[in-house]
Amino acid sequence: MIRLGFLFAYVLGFAAYAWKDWFRSLCGLILLMAVIEHPDMPKSILGIQGLNPWNLLLLSIVLAWLVKRGREGLTLDLPVHAAVLLVLYLAVVVAGFLRMVVDRDGLDPERFSTAQLWSEYFINTLKWPIPALLLYDGARTRKRQMLALFSIVGVYLLLAVQVIKWMPAEFAGSGGDLSSRALKIIMNEIGYSRVSMSMLLAGGSWALLVTQSVVSRWWQKVLVFVGFLAMVYAQALTGGRMGYLAWAAIGLVVGLVRYRRYLLLAPLVPLLVIQLAPGAVQRMSQGIDPDRAEEESIDAGQLTSGRNLAWPLVLEMIKRAPVVGWGQQAMMRTGITAELGEESFAHPHNAYLELLLDNGWLGFLLVIPFFLVTLFHALRLFLARGEPIWVAGAGVCTCLMLAFLFAALGSHTFYPRANTFGLWCSIGLMYRLAQERARHRAAARPNARAIWYVAAPEPWTGEAQPSAP
Repeated sequence: MIRLGFLFAYVLGFAAYAWKDWFRSLCGLILLMAVIEHPDMPKSILGIQGLNPWNLLLLSIVLAWLVKRGREGLTLDLPVHAAVLLVLYLAVVVAGFLRMVVDRDGLDPERFSTAQLWSEYFINTLKWPIPALLLYDGARTRKRQMLALFSIVGVYLLLAVQVIKWMPAEFAGSGGDLSSRALKIIMNEIGYSRVSMSMLLAGGSWALLVTQSVVSRWWQKVLVFVGFLAMVYAQALTGGRMGYLAWAAIGLVVGLVRYRRYLLLAPLVPLLVIQLAPGAVQRMSQGIDPDRAEEESIDAGQLTSGRNLAWPLVLEMIKRAPVVGWGQQAMMRTGITAELGEESFAHPHNAYLELLLDNGWLGFLLVIPFFLVTLFHALRLFLARGEPIWVAGAGVCTCLMLAFLFAALGSHTFYPRANTFGLWCSIGLMYRLAQERARHRAAARPNARAIWYVAAPEPWTGEAQPSAP
């Protein structure tokens, strides 16, 4: 009851404050994501589906934004190509949802009632990009940009603290203990699956590290690095193997792109993890037994967690409807889940295959460009010289995007979900910073031409020029 009291005080306080400063309340909403999946978080109020504290705070912020954006002189200046790609992406999401609603064969009617479908797969899907658009619209001052940046990385730091709290050090010594406890405890006590948590912390740890470009004092840089190490340790405790691989890939990309000198220190972090959480190493090698004969040393089922059985069925079903797919929840609606006999395979454990299965190649080619173009803009801004906030904001978006795209090979979904909320917010902030840099460059060009025309001498024509009187 005490925790619920603090929660409602937090929500009501920021909901009221939104009418004074909606952007600060938006940052408060972002931080609330650290506990939104907690079992104690109310999923409804007065039994009304979808009416929960987070949604109420979001609604208050959106209303305050609509009222105040005119007074603040805000105009929606989202780049046309980004807006078009976003609309196409959301159109695919909506089309897949409507096809599922029309054809519910294979779905449990009690679990997938009409109200639950509209609440979970429509409203609760389309709401996650909304704060990203608000961030883009409002983060027009350096103070607001810094506040948004540290609110985003703050969510990942708070999640890491919870993982460390619920995963004591004694469970980090064995891969089996680490896997079994992480499977139950992280979901039961924090609300996110260990797979999602590993992906979140893989991107979040590097995202926190790149914020060192906006801190100037030595003790601030030390705190950032300590937070980075804490998040790496927390991720090691999740037992999420695709997250481990994503973490290594992000570090390699970030090091090669911007911080090459840090690559010399890269081996020290895994060594530290091995010392503090040796179970993470055992978890990575689960399914491989070097003591057996070569042909028996690899257990494909354990190594892939059953994906070796599911993916062939998914690929076969994709071939049957290659252009437009089957609509959302195709794993259950086409009978693949029933054939596997495991409820855990309600999705293919590969976001790319799920996208193809649900929406075909047409949907795939309309969705993936949004993420790739956004990553391109983030990397370009990350490499740019200029304001440190540009580098930090683009770096955070780059790290979170890479974590998602790498980890999507083993799980997750391209439909907006709670575990990609931080990514969406970083996208909104990155596009605002990219627009700011574009305006700076556009303003600098006329000035540069004016300076050239004043300083450049008159072209010589071969004739004597008249002297000044």
